[in-house]
Amino acid sequence: MKTALLCFVLALFYLPIVAAEQSAPTQIAFLPDIHFHDVYAEFNDGSFKGIPGTHKAATIRTMAAQLQSTRLFNENYFALKAALDDVVRRNVKLVVLPGDFSDDGQSLHIRGLKRMLQHYNKAHGLKFLMTLGNHDPVRPFAQPAGKADYLGQDGRPLAIFSPGSEPCTSKTNAVICTEEVKELGYSELTTELADFGFYPKAEDLYWETPYSSYSSANYSYENALAQSDFGKRQFEICQQGAGGRYKKSGYSNCHLIPDASYLVEPVNDLWLLAIDANVYKPKAGYQGKGNEATAFEGSGNAGYNAMFDYKPQVMAWVKQVAVRAKAQGKTLITFSHYPMIEFYQGQTQHIANLLGEERGQLSRSPKLHVSQQLADLGVQLHIAGHMHLNNTAVVKSESGASLVNIQAPSLAAYVPAYKLLTLTSAQQVKVQTIKLDHVPGFNQLFAHYQHEWQQLKQDKKPVWDASLLQAKNYREFANGHLRELTRLRFLPKDWPDELRKLLLALNGEQMLILSQLNSKVTLGQFSPDLLQQLTQSQAWQQARQKAREQALAAEITLDDLTTWTGFDLVLDFYRLQNAGELALPDIPAARLKQYGFFTSQLQQAKITANQNKANWAQWTLPQYSQHQFAALFQIIHGFLQGQPNSDFMLNMQTGEITALNKAQAH
Repeated sequence: MKTALLCFVLALFYLPIVAAEQSAPTQIAFLPDIHFHDVYAEFNDGSFKGIPGTHKAATIRTMAAQLQSTRLFNENYFALKAALDDVVRRNVKLVVLPGDFSDDGQSLHIRGLKRMLQHYNKAHGLKFLMTLGNHDPVRPFAQPAGKADYLGQDGRPLAIFSPGSEPCTSKTNAVICTEEVKELGYSELTTELADFGFYPKAEDLYWETPYSSYSSANYSYENALAQSDFGKRQFEICQQGAGGRYKKSGYSNCHLIPDASYLVEPVNDLWLLAIDANVYKPKAGYQGKGNEATAFEGSGNAGYNAMFDYKPQVMAWVKQVAVRAKAQGKTLITFSHYPMIEFYQGQTQHIANLLGEERGQLSRSPKLHVSQQLADLGVQLHIAGHMHLNNTAVVKSESGASLVNIQAPSLAAYVPAYKLLTLTSAQQVKVQTIKLDHVPGFNQLFAHYQHEWQQLKQDKKPVWDASLLQAKNYREFANGHLRELTRLRFLPKDWPDELRKLLLALNGEQMLILSQLNSKVTLGQFSPDLLQQLTQSQAWQQARQKAREQALAAEITLDDLTTWTGFDLVLDFYRLQNAGELALPDIPAARLKQYGFFTSQLQQAKITANQNKANWAQWTLPQYSQHQFAALFQIIHGFLQGQPNSDFMLNMQTGEITALNKAQAH
């Protein structure tokens, strides 16, 4: 009797705890674009021993290579560990990796990623779900590959490629040849990473693909496993569009390739829909056997703009899933590697007008009609990666359907962060952006970079800014990476020559004066020496007085405007473009106020028949400055508008988004 009474009392004691655990809302962490590189990887064939150091021997890319890339190649190793440790501290159990979890699907780095994920699964019970990005299978089938910019023991770049690649075939230069850096295809990647969503698991409540023949009514794990074989998940794709039952007359150069899309119910009433939005179009004129990488183009610039034409069977399945989710009372959250909505706060066309249609990865932006088509599929919430930026966008179709696309930032780029979704109800989602300001070990490789820098200097080659290695934390390091990336890649490659030269020669005060100047000097005549001459002219002094009066009316002095340069302006452009609200701590509030002043003061000049963009050099310097500076500041103003993109509440049914203050966000 006493035993029964004791059990009853204990049951009453533990009942609230159990109830609390059961009622805790489901949380999901989204970590796209890790681009995992195992910096301490061991080559199974012993072909490369790594670089000796105070820690384990390192297998890393050069800093010079990192500073030409939109991602950090090496530090993502430490960032992923820090992010997963943070996930564990928050007691989150579901972790989604929406593509580009690897950097080109190389064998040794995939093994390293698998080991890390398995550790967190076994030690902390994390369940990982993946989808593929353009850097996982670079092509649908494996191919010889490698990199010419690994860091060698002598501080110089070292080429490491796989057999069959051009460097290994020609051997004209020193190169290490090993299968360890071969780029894997669908078959190898999904087999190696089978435990992370690509195949069903016994604990899943439900799992299917676009090619499954069962439903939730007659689901069994055994049947799902049998139908998950990749031989049964193939579709035909042609050079002009979809094959199979969608093939149109005249379509040619058609091939069978895999599709890795799947739907899983990891916890009760939550459906996570993983869309494989990689579109590998067959190359025109290809004459080979087909099931090889060289038959296909890369998928990086296709995305959803190509999905309805090349993978309509997947899109039809997505619509069917959305209908079933609603009928069965499931919360449906969709994820893929590619964005479903324009991701530059509505500024894509303005950026194209300023920089050019082919600059700044603008081709990756989904067309509006495509976004509306996606909304009409019934997809209400989608989390994407690919662009390495932080953004929220909403679109409504003509039928009234709403779609919210959340661009989750990368751990390997500025600002390093991940998205945490908390399902507070069937339709309400709390979205938090978890910043990784502090990453243990982020500077563990700095001694190797210092050796590289010294070797570059000794070899009389261009050097990068070594102050980057003085970063006190990971956020500061990522900010420094963006600064050098802007200097070394973005400005030289993406900005028109005449605009770049002008911006690099001016500070804020000079920009304002120049836009007010009465001068017939043409853009084609501009040089730093000419600028110096202009500053001594009476016309410049008159323009300066006018600028001073305008600034004072806005409670700004011209001295305030000398504190930043055209380069600072461009760097802030990229900070805001890439990080949205997350960038605000890195830009002085006073400077943002001054940017707003420029936006309101400058009016874009009208282009007449005698003044067209094809002949910028004939524009007067003030006309060009006024026109282009106005456009630039207007874009920056646009970046500061739009939907909240840090912490907010989302109503999935209506698409309504409400920003959270600091207290509500935690």
